[in-house]
Amino acid sequence: MKQTDVVVIGSGVGGLSCAALLARYGFDVTVCESHSIPGGAAHGFERQGFKFDSGPSLYSGLSYSPSVNPLRQVLDAVGVDLPWVTYDTWGCCLPEGDFDAAVGAEQFCEVLGRLRGEAAVAEWRRLQQVMTPLAQAAIALPPAALRWDIGAALTIGRFAPTLAKQSANFLKLTGPFSRIMDGVVHDQFISNWLNLLCFLLSGLPASGTNAAEVAFMFADWYRPGVALDYPIGGSGALVNALVEGLKKYGGELLLNAHVEQILVEGNKAVGVGLRGGQEIRARRAVVSNASIWDTLKLLPEGAVSQKFRSQRQGTPECDSFMHLHLGINAQGLPLDLACHYIVVNDWELGITAPQNVVLVSIPSILDPSLAPQGKHVIHI
Repeated sequence: MKQTDVVVIGSGVGGLSCAALLARYGFDVTVCESHSIPGGAAHGFERQGFKFDSGPSLYSGLSYSPSVNPLRQVLDAVGVDLPWVTYDTWGCCLPEGDFDAAVGAEQFCEVLGRLRGEAAVAEWRRLQQVMTPLAQAAIALPPAALRWDIGAALTIGRFAPTLAKQSANFLKLTGPFSRIMDGVVHDQFISNWLNLLCFLLSGLPASGTNAAEVAFMFADWYRPGVALDYPIGGSGALVNALVEGLKKYGGELLLNAHVEQILVEGNKAVGVGLRGGQEIRARRAVVSNASIWDTLKLLPEGAVSQKFRSQRQGTPECDSFMHLHLGINAQGLPLDLACHYIVVNDWELGITAPQNVVLVSIPSILDPSLAPQGKHVIHI
């Protein structure tokens, strides 16, 4: 039987961030990962010299500091970093035609003017005006400042003037983005575009995407001089940086350590039981970075109320999607390829219709080390 302060179940980006911060502030932390490599949905893997991302290839707010991106704040807190490459443009293949779109407001207004005219541009400008105070509210309090003890007076207090100024906007951030969008946007293309952006952010249209998430995007993507980021070495390199931060302060990562049960005694989680019979006891807490549905399966019968279990079990799931990982010969391809291409076949079908929206990423455009010479990595 092993003893530790905190057991973290799962080495996804959330679990590793939590564990690295706990280790940074003096806790004895053990992370249990069922897989043979860390990273959860964001892990990277290699085949025949091609390095693939299993999860996201789209990052922002990570190549500079200070940043409003919570993950950047974690990297800063634990004192680790990795090299980044930046870019600002992706390709769009939409029913209205093919064009390049850049982050930032001005270039999109030029595209919008060509496609829909000046009235649509004016409508987009109005939306930006509405979103500006909401974007400021979304970034008013860094997540790292939140805590639940008396120390909150110190960590949150310094942001009190900004929070007071934004107090009227906080309630607007709690519902779906569609509630804000529908009051301003009437142009069909802008509505379709915003639903597409929401889908890329959350896997859901505007009606299912939290307004705070979109407000954060507006704060990050439509500021002057904005650029998007990609970690050299892919998402696996970002995961490795978090593992480095964990181990830097004495934290432990156990791979091939499948948690079969959360141990509960006296109405308190006190550790985990691993496949094979080993137990890891937690003096302070058990944190689960597994999904809510998988976490419920780990809890013994009666550990939580049936109402609690039913409510969490009813958490809606995003639809599944297909992810192709391809290594191809790059000979004969255009030299001006973008890193990302967004393809929408038919707006009328809706962005969640099967195989209607396709995102193509070619990260080896930005980081040639991901593929052998003369080859490309493609994610679809």
